[in-house]
Amino acid sequence: MKNFQGKRGIILGVANERSIAWAIAQELHTRGAELAFTYVNEAIEKRVRPLAAELGVTKIYPCDVQKDADLDALKVAVSNDWDGIDFVVHAIAYAEKEDMACKIRDIRRSGFQLALDVSAYSLIGVCGRFADLLAVRKGSVLTLTYLGSERVVPNYNVMGIAKAALEASVRYLAWDMGEQGVRVNAISSGPIKTLAASGIPHFKDMLNAFAEKAPLRRTVTQEDVGKAATFFLSDDAAGVTGEISYVDAGFNTMGF
Repeated sequence: MKNFQGKRGIILGVANERSIAWAIAQELHTRGAELAFTYVNEAIEKRVRPLAAELGVTKIYPCDVQKDADLDALKVAVSNDWDGIDFVVHAIAYAEKEDMACKIRDIRRSGFQLALDVSAYSLIGVCGRFADLLAVRKGSVLTLTYLGSERVVPNYNVMGIAKAALEASVRYLAWDMGEQGVRVNAISSGPIKTLAASGIPHFKDMLNAFAEKAPLRRTVTQEDVGKAATFFLSDDAAGVTGEISYVDAGFNTMGF
């Protein structure tokens, strides 16, 4: 199925071959999309470039979302290469390990600010830069969240608060950008073994409990999320915006 033939967009957050962003990139590539990637530093660049080569991606830009100058430069670089884009995938989140592991009442101010800046404000910063380019093609923005945004997940702590802010941002951005025909949505996936997940204490226990209690009796995979992402980014979802949609084997429906 080549339902993304002629479409193009940028993916922020490819970290390695286990990242959800990479699974989304693979699905979009298979369906005909032209892609661009970003990287935050030299260490990530060394991982991203070989992955980009696998898909024939040649547009690879540096961008630290904590720096306004980097976001501005990214906008300029993409604008020089493309006169409009069909989608942006925002797959960026970060919190210090000590702020994930400590009690929520003990989180440092600096750690709280870091988690909110990278994991939530960055979506607003990215949308602000790319609104006009997305409007040209009535494009779509997709970000990634998790159930810890609305329910207590032990050891998720400050990231749960950051994801709650991210989800609120999705709704407000959907309203702001909707007048230009741009859609903004989020996928709330079940826990998946990724580089980011390695910072969550007792993550293996979380996976085991999830598989026992989810209606499908299994965890979800990067590929599950990648396939769902192509729907929200496609014309098939032209009437969908401001939504937080679960790809979690039904876990979110369980009450006990």
